This record gives sequence, C-alpha cells and structure tokens, in this order.
Amino acid sequence: MKKKLIITIILISTATILVSCIPGDGTNSPSNQAGFFSGIWHGWIAPISLIGEFFNNKLRVYEVNNTGFWYDLGFYAAIISGFGGLSLVRKKDSDKK
Repeated sequence: MKKKLIITIILISTATILVSCIPGDGTNSPSNQAGFFSGIWHGWIAPISLIGEFFNNKLRVYEVNNTGFWYDLGFYAAIISGFGGLSLVRKKDSDKK
C-alpha cells in the first residue's frame, strides 16, 4: 500500500512539472519570446499539451510567441527524436550478409 502511494505521488508530481511550462500558458509574450530550449521542451511535452488543450482552449501545442527559426528547430528536433529516441546510426544486422 505504501509503495502505491509513493508511486502515485511521484506520478502526480511529474505531471505537474510537465504541464507547468505548457505553450499558451501566458509565460511568453511578444516581448518575452520562447527560444530554442523552450522549443525543445514544448516538442517533448506536445502530447501532454494536446490533451490539455481539450480541457482549456487557451493552451496550445505550439507557442505562438516564439523567436522563429530557433524555436522551430528545437520544437521539431524534439518531435522527431521522440523523447531521445533519435538514432542517426543504424546497427548492421550481422546475420544478414
């Protein structure tokens, strides 16, 4: 029972941290635009942002107040990598020759 409580607390804490910097939450403005690292973060939490958008129409998957190319580069790099799963080098199958 204690183990389930600890896991539940960890999951709730993790979810709270993940949604604390969601795009469209008002932290970014035309004078304080989201940059490269915000783009990476927003790309990683895009699935969570999409779910949050169902419950709050002001939330977005993509931050509209951004620096342009650098934000886009970070956002798409995170989307493509799939939480660090980007593999630019493939292992050769030793069985097939």
